[in-house]
Amino acid sequence: MEAFSSHPRIGESGIGESRARGSAPAQSSSWSRQEQENVAATKDAVKVDLLHANKEYERRFGRIFIVCANGKSAVEILETLRQRMGNDEDRELHEAAEQQRLITRLRLKKWLSE
Repeated sequence: MEAFSSHPRIGESGIGESRARGSAPAQSSSWSRQEQENVAATKDAVKVDLLHANKEYERRFGRIFIVCANGKSAVEILETLRQRMGNDEDRELHEAAEQQRLITRLRLKKWLSE
């Protein structure tokens, strides 16, 4: 859950709660922006839909929506979010953890290549 809270919401460039306390490296914020670059470049209507879907997800599951956004369009991410809203709590926690694993793997590769 701590790892989840260190991420900005999809479509936001801000930092998550843990990162604000200084527990995550500054590089992580830059990587997050890179991974979400397709979302940043999308139309405002899709961004608004993502904002509303993110809030609905947070109300339902009590945490932010985690997805490995690298290379995905905002429309693809929104579709994934909507599909995962159909998951029960256990299935969704498993899926969120898998997405966190993919993000961690991607960032470790970036870190090791620097």
